[in-house]
Amino acid sequence: MSTYLINHLRIPGGIPTEESLRYLEQVQATTEAYGARWLAVDAEVQVIEGSWPGSVVLIEFPDAETAKAWYNSPEYQAILSLRTAHTINDLILVDSVGPEFTVAGYAQQIRTLLGQ
Repeated sequence: MSTYLINHLRIPGGIPTEESLRYLEQVQATTEAYGARWLAVDAEVQVIEGSWPGSVVLIEFPDAETAKAWYNSPEYQAILSLRTAHTINDLILVDSVGPEFTVAGYAQQIRTLLGQ
């Protein structure tokens, strides 16, 4: 089951620093050994509800453990500050649902837990 890393990215002033560009030049190489797929980078978002200042980065990993292993790897940790010192980020990991998942089935699971 895939896990997605979602980064809500904000670049102060809207222009990347030299350090941010160095990060971009190096980061993909750190993900290759972990089977990551880059799906969106600094993508403009189309807000249809609420607010979302900034852009998004979306990376798919084989699973959550692999995503955490990449994040904690010496290779990634060596460049992490190039990003965090120059951008505002909220990173989350989200597991995908399985192929048999239905929203109605999920609602039924909750009803069962509630004794309905």
